[in-house]
Amino acid sequence: MSGAVETLAKGPVTLQVQGHLIVDTPGPGFTDITAPVARWVAQANCRTGLLVAFCRHTSASLTIQENADPDVRRDLMTALDRLAPRAAPYRHHLEGPDDMPAHIRTMLTDVSVQIPVQDGRPALGTWQGLYFVEHRDAPHRREILLHLTGT
Repeated sequence: MSGAVETLAKGPVTLQVQGHLIVDTPGPGFTDITAPVARWVAQANCRTGLLVAFCRHTSASLTIQENADPDVRRDLMTALDRLAPRAAPYRHHLEGPDDMPAHIRTMLTDVSVQIPVQDGRPALGTWQGLYFVEHRDAPHRREILLHLTGT
């Protein structure tokens, strides 16, 4: 029946786990963090729950995107370049010409994602991956906080 909701799991929350993931970026672009996050979830022994991933930076972001065709990620970077060009006359430029566009790109994409956990794994779709997106030109060491709540 269309519109019907099926209950998949029910019970008290008995587990909360926090962790962090360090991402060393080569510069602007997408870094696939699906596998290390999935390994961390599996090690937490959580069968059903909710994973929150949070990027602790204002010039980088997280997103869930297609993981099959890398052209999707290249096209997304091209679109972000058009939406927040580095050569625009921004007022904020103390940290370099790439900083203000990075803040705009982060605002457009976001710093956190929530992913259901089902059967001990992040319940991403068939063609979905979890990506860290670096918006600055230089390599950076970035931190992602992970919080898992479930049973």
